[in-house]
Amino acid sequence: MSGAAAAKNGGKSGLAASFAGSAGGDADRQVGQHESDVGEEIPSPAAPWPAARTRSIVGVWGALPVAPPWRLFEASWELMALARLSDQRPDYAIDSVRIGGERRAVSERAVLSTPFCQLLHFEREGGAGDPKVLLIAPMSGHFATLLRGAIRTLLRDHQVFVTDWINPRHIRREEGGFGLEDYTQHILDFIRHVGDDCHVVAICQATVPALAAAAIIAQRGDAFQPASLTLMAGPIDVRAASTSVNTFARAKPIEWFRDNLIRVVPPIYEGRGRRIYPGFLQLCAFMSLNPGRHASSFAELFRMRLAGNVEQADAIWDFYREYFAVMDLTADFYLETVDQVFQRCLLPAGEMTFKGVRIDPGAIRKTPLLTVEGGNDDICGAGQTAAAQALCSGLSSRMKRHYVQPGVGHFGVFSGQRWESELYPVVRDYISACRA
Repeated sequence: MSGAAAAKNGGKSGLAASFAGSAGGDADRQVGQHESDVGEEIPSPAAPWPAARTRSIVGVWGALPVAPPWRLFEASWELMALARLSDQRPDYAIDSVRIGGERRAVSERAVLSTPFCQLLHFEREGGAGDPKVLLIAPMSGHFATLLRGAIRTLLRDHQVFVTDWINPRHIRREEGGFGLEDYTQHILDFIRHVGDDCHVVAICQATVPALAAAAIIAQRGDAFQPASLTLMAGPIDVRAASTSVNTFARAKPIEWFRDNLIRVVPPIYEGRGRRIYPGFLQLCAFMSLNPGRHASSFAELFRMRLAGNVEQADAIWDFYREYFAVMDLTADFYLETVDQVFQRCLLPAGEMTFKGVRIDPGAIRKTPLLTVEGGNDDICGAGQTAAAQALCSGLSSRMKRHYVQPGVGHFGVFSGQRWESELYPVVRDYISACRA
C-alpha cells in the first residue's frame, strides 16, 4: 500500500487497517465479545467495506426486474447468510471420485490422533497399492477441508493421508500448549506412521515445518525418509519476494502481535482460558488483499441466483461456505511463526532449531524435492518457495525441480481448474518418477 493510501487508514497498511476494528491493547480480551449468544457461529467482525463495493452488490437487485419475488428473497437471504462465520469444521464429503468415466467409492478413517490433530486416511476403491501422499495442511486460519479439491484430485492416483488440525478453542487447556516445534513433531510422527513410500506434499505455511522435518529425519539417519518432498506456495524465505503479508509481519515488533492480536477463549468453549489468535482476524487479513474480487463474487452469486443459474451460484456458495469456516491458532504457534518464519527467517538463515539442534536442510540427500509456485501469488511471492532449492544443497540437480504455474494466484496453486489440468499432472508425474 502506498503512503497516501496508508494515511487514509490512519497510517496502517491494508492488513493492519483490517485488524484495527477488532484488535485492542488488552491481550486478555475474550473472543467471546465477537461471538453470538449460542456460541456456534461468529458474526463477521466490524471492518470497513468500501461503500462503492456495497453499492455494486445492492445495485444487482434491479439487474433482473423480471425475477420472481421468491428468487429475490432467496438471493438476498443467501448473501446475509454468507455474512456469518463458523468455527466448526465442514465435512470433507468425498464419497467417491471419477476415474476414466467410472465412479470409485472412497473411504475415510482416522488412523492416528492427538489432542491437536487427527491423521485421516482417504483411499479409493482399488487403490490399496497406490503411492501414499502425506498432505500437510497449513494452520493459517482455515480447516484442512479447504484442501478438499486437492484431496479429491490426488485420490485419482494416490492414497491420501491428511493432517486434520483441530480448532484449539475446542481443546482443553489441560492438553498443554502447541507451538511450531509441536507442529514439526506431528509431521515427524505422521511420516513415521505412513512409513515406506511416503510422499510429503505441504501447502503454504506448512512448507516450513515440512522442510524442517525432512531435514531432521535426514540428520538423524532415520530408516523412513520421505520418498519425495513437494513444497507448494510456501514462505520458505520471505526475503525472496515482498508481499503485503510479510511486509505487515515485519512492520511491527513481535510484542505488538502478542499485545494486540491474542485473545482468550471464553467459558462457553471446551478450550476455555486457552490463548489463541482468532481465525476471523486471519480471514480479515486474507480478504483485505483482494476486497474487490470478493465483492464481485458476492455480486455474481446474487446475479446467478436471480437468473436461476443454480450450478454457478452453488459453486460460489460452496467456496465461501468453506472460506468462512475459520479456525483459531494457538497463541504460541502463531507468535512463533510470525517471529521465526516472517521476521527472523530462521530456517533460511541456518538458525532454526528443533529440541536444541540446528536444522540443516543441506543434510537431505535421499528425498527428491519439487517446489511449486503460482505466477500471480500475492501471499507467497515468487522465489519464496524456490528458496528451498538452494537450502537443499545436498541434493544433486537431478533430484530437484522447480515449477512455476503462470496465471494463478495463491489458492490456484492447489485448487481450481488450473490445478487439476496443469499443476496436478506435474505433481503426479514427479511422484511417479520418484518411485521408479
